[in-house]
Amino acid sequence: MEIYLIRHTQAADAAGLCYGQTDVGLADSFPEDLQAVADKLPDFADDCRVFSSPLSRCVQLAENLFDQVDTDARIQELYFGDWEGQRFEGIDAAALQHWMDNFATEKPPNGESFADLYQRTGEFWQQLMTIDAAQVVIVTHAGVIRALLARVLNLPPTSAFQFRIDAGSVHKLQCLANYTYIDYINL
Repeated sequence: MEIYLIRHTQAADAAGLCYGQTDVGLADSFPEDLQAVADKLPDFADDCRVFSSPLSRCVQLAENLFDQVDTDARIQELYFGDWEGQRFEGIDAAALQHWMDNFATEKPPNGESFADLYQRTGEFWQQLMTIDAAQVVIVTHAGVIRALLARVLNLPPTSAFQFRIDAGSVHKLQCLANYTYIDYINL
């Protein structure tokens, strides 16, 4: 099975915004960003399965690329709880630093830790491995892609942020004989 992980394109007015599961729209550059993503993708078979985070920045991209899209809440971005929709500069600096130093196990107030995201994306991955498809596309977020790559490489969640995941990037994996290979990252 070929698996393509696609990060949504540039979000609108999101610089400095803590917007994990906040449903922000896409930038005005979306038509150009969409074409840039499409240019990175191969031709897909008619039976290719496509999954998307239910957040509009992913669904909009997925539906512009594919006719049939299934959404799954398990591949939403990290939930920042009380920090959602706030500017990072407005969040208590000491609390933010404490979370950044311990993101794998610490939760923002009323949010989730990266270990929580790692767990729920792992459940999605396990189910994905049971479907019969030659190709799968997952349109999602940077945190989810990091968690899935860390899982495939058997890395601890604390190592996941060593992957650079650009807006509109494509990552290809191949699952053959119960083993997952990474063909490329951050195309």
